[in-house]
Amino acid sequence: MASTAKAAPNAVQRILKFSLALTLAYILATLYYGIRAHSLALISEAGHNVSDFLALALSFVAVWLQTRPASDSRTFGYQRAGVLAGFVNALSLLLLSLWIAFEALHRFTQPINVEADVMMSVAAAGVVMNGVIATLLWKFSGDINIRSVFLHMLGDTISTAAVIVGGVVIRYTGYEWIDPLLSLLIAVMILWSSWGIVRESLHILLEGTPRSVDLAEVRAAMRAVPGVVNVHDLHVWSLTSKSHAMASHVQVAEMPMSESQKVIDQLNHQLRDHFGIHHTTIQLEVCDCPTVDGCSQPPELEVVDGHSHHHHGPGEHHHHAHAH
Repeated sequence: MASTAKAAPNAVQRILKFSLALTLAYILATLYYGIRAHSLALISEAGHNVSDFLALALSFVAVWLQTRPASDSRTFGYQRAGVLAGFVNALSLLLLSLWIAFEALHRFTQPINVEADVMMSVAAAGVVMNGVIATLLWKFSGDINIRSVFLHMLGDTISTAAVIVGGVVIRYTGYEWIDPLLSLLIAVMILWSSWGIVRESLHILLEGTPRSVDLAEVRAAMRAVPGVVNVHDLHVWSLTSKSHAMASHVQVAEMPMSESQKVIDQLNHQLRDHFGIHHTTIQLEVCDCPTVDGCSQPPELEVVDGHSHHHHGPGEHHHHAHAH
């Protein structure tokens, strides 16, 4: 397992390096021929590919960062780097789609003569290039960072194929408005695909409960463990799109230390095997503490002798555990 995990970032880095070189060459070609052929669809392709290039570069840095070990100042390492890269990538795609749509609408009012032949041949090269990159990235698209780049590339493959179709139609009908219409359709498609990633990555960055985890089910599974009286202050969040963590207070019956270890082992077994949660912080307590909607309220601070103290309810016995 460890060796595959180690091999995966290296394989991804190789694919991303190759994709970066290919994309840069294609950007220069599309921009040059787009200006020469007066094709907005081609120029918007060049713009789209610039965003692809940045997306690939960002993902490359994120993949490299994710391989760096945790430290005292970064206790979870750089696992979130990929999520952040995915968020920035998707956000840049949203902005790009709005720019393409604006330009296309402007082009409807002021049509320009388009050279369809150049448009088709450059786009054909793009379909091949983006198709190859998308196929290489597909294998790793479970990761939100790589998925954002995969969507970039898949979107490019489809939109570039659309540019070819547009070129054929313009060639045989002379309808110049096909060019901005295609740009508009490309913009809508980019907008739709990137919005999903913005939502998912923002959910992770805001410590949202993973969509694959039902908190009520987690609570029920934990309560089912023998010796557990109650579960409260339960938090489940994602470090990356595939790695989840959990922290909770668990009220247990009075028992010896050796017995409580068994309870923790069983809780971890439930969380790991049924919910895929590998990083857990579980605080055992014998008496319940006051909660609101199953969550502990942040303790109020009161100043005594110039020092601030946490204020607890009478007779409340509390130990704070820290996630490592």
